[in-house]
Amino acid sequence: MAIRTSRDDDDGLDEVHDINVTPFIDVMLVLLIIFMVAAPLATVDVPVELPASAATPQPRDAEPVFLTVQADLSLRLGEATVDAAGLAAALDQRTGGDHAQRIFLRADKRVAYGDLMETMNTLRRAGYLKVALVGVEQAAQ
Repeated sequence: MAIRTSRDDDDGLDEVHDINVTPFIDVMLVLLIIFMVAAPLATVDVPVELPASAATPQPRDAEPVFLTVQADLSLRLGEATVDAAGLAAALDQRTGGDHAQRIFLRADKRVAYGDLMETMNTLRRAGYLKVALVGVEQAAQ
């Protein structure tokens, strides 16, 4: 003989014990798209070994202009290679002739001080007096 309980008569909805991951997946896909768009904008692909600096970091401009002096003394304006003779023209084209714009100067740590100063003198002769030296942050000791 079988006994009937109220549980046997319930034809109602059963409880679902699964986690709904659809909103989580949607949020992750949106974050992935944001990082895929933002990551290339935040990097400079010119390899250079920067010396360490203990100075406090300064805020960057909206679209910074990077001039890189590599170990072989070649110059790169952003990603493009330029020679010292055409540096002023390339800077004028990149900045739209705005000589008040800050130039971020990155130099490999193997570049001699005199060669770096020659590059800075070239910038000064071109009319760009706001030059910021870029380095990596020194680890706290």
